[in-house]
Amino acid sequence: MTRLSTRVEAVRIPVIGGISLAADHYQPQSDERCPTIVIRTPYGRNWRHGYFGMVVGFLARWMAAHGYHVIVQDVRGRFDSEGTFEPYMHEREDGLALLDWLRAQSWFNGVVGMWGSSYLGIVQWAIADAPEIKALMPLITSSRLYEIVFPDGVLDFGLLLRWMAILDTGETRRARSLLTGGGLLLEVQWQVRRAMQQPHPLESANRYSAHFADLFREWITADADAPIWQKVNSAIPMCDVNAPVHLVGGWFDFFLRGMLQDYADLVAAGKSPHLTIGGWGHFSHLFLMLNTPKTALAWFDTHLKGKPAPAAPPVRLYVMGEEKWRSFDQYPPASKTTPFYLNSGGQLSAHAVTGAPDSFCYDPQHPTPIIGGTQFSPDAGRRSSRQLVRRADVLVYTSAPLREPLTVIGQVALDLTVSADGGADFWARLCDLTPNGRLITVCDGLYHLKPDQCSGSPQRITVDLWATAYQFKTGHALVLLVSGGAHPRWLRNSGGENPLTDAVLKPVHHTLYYDLDCPNTLRLPVIPDAN
Repeated sequence: MTRLSTRVEAVRIPVIGGISLAADHYQPQSDERCPTIVIRTPYGRNWRHGYFGMVVGFLARWMAAHGYHVIVQDVRGRFDSEGTFEPYMHEREDGLALLDWLRAQSWFNGVVGMWGSSYLGIVQWAIADAPEIKALMPLITSSRLYEIVFPDGVLDFGLLLRWMAILDTGETRRARSLLTGGGLLLEVQWQVRRAMQQPHPLESANRYSAHFADLFREWITADADAPIWQKVNSAIPMCDVNAPVHLVGGWFDFFLRGMLQDYADLVAAGKSPHLTIGGWGHFSHLFLMLNTPKTALAWFDTHLKGKPAPAAPPVRLYVMGEEKWRSFDQYPPASKTTPFYLNSGGQLSAHAVTGAPDSFCYDPQHPTPIIGGTQFSPDAGRRSSRQLVRRADVLVYTSAPLREPLTVIGQVALDLTVSADGGADFWARLCDLTPNGRLITVCDGLYHLKPDQCSGSPQRITVDLWATAYQFKTGHALVLLVSGGAHPRWLRNSGGENPLTDAVLKPVHHTLYYDLDCPNTLRLPVIPDAN
């Protein structure tokens, strides 16, 4: 296709409440009636708003040059848009108002696609049932917001700290030169570090400006029945999404589990979504935005312009360790559940044996830290877990070196028989131990026990270690770590009723039991034909 020149027009779009939202209209110079791609963002819509806005503006111009009208809009209360920013609360009504505005434009042909990462994907789900929406491409995001903020029923403290800092800092830097934009991440990191140093979680809000401090307090204190979460949970069901959806995620993105549930819900509703997952974390979103436009263009050309679809399976997964992309007709691909048993003395083996219990003390005043993994941080990903092995509050289980490659694709789970003498969490992480001694993070997860569930008697739990695609090579060993938390990815357990309000932090003793009738079992979805 011959690339077309474009021009850009700033527009104001009215919404409910008598206010207007700012947008840029990138117009293809063509006599044809072209489809429209909508991008709605809280991070700035063009170069005047910093690096993120510059990237979005560049990509919008690129899409317009390939024959699309592109509307890039600041969401309510952000940058040049009027109103007050309340995360998610107005995105459906404001998105529908944008569609109303489009219907009145002479150049609009009635066909809309939506694209973007993180919050730019959340706003896609908000109006995904609108009849004009003919294609969606949400990147590293999910429609399931409550489970994202409270994974496993525990606040993702690091997520809220860093996201509020990004929003707050982005607003204060809005009028600064692009030359100062490189310091944004450093400023965010400094603000998060200061917030983390507050003696109590609620006091961390004091490090933000008034509006974002109020948002922070509301989000971390509202229970599941609060109006904010009720509105989030009333999002449209997947059976009402008629547009084709291409989900793009990362194995180390904190949205991963929610995105995979979105995929499963779409399939259960009779839809045929596409799925791409790479070895990315959430801070890869600028990389993804700059490296997926060709994929996005092919997706939109097929579903907005009626061009033939590329001949390729709908599921594409990056298998870490093997460092290779694999294609499948569905997710998860067919696998065989393969058990590895945790035995007393730190062994991870193909057979369970009885033994004396193992225990450790988790001290919330010195919580086990998160290193790598799915945290919302530049430090997410396949980081070394070696530092954790040296801690007294971490149990370590190691297998014998593998005699052949072991390829794991899908959900990883851990069945444990445990007890605790107070409110407790059980966190576990699967690692790859290389012959040269590197301990590579693969996947992890947490199980939350409330105080009334902690009688001191043994009980059975299952820790969801999330999903992965990883090949353990010949000569490598599997290592499983078990601890009482991973702060601040999951807010440290105070040992009492509520870690947000407890004035006293209580050390808690955790115990693992080895029972042949109920063995502690790591369950891996192994791809048989890959061995």
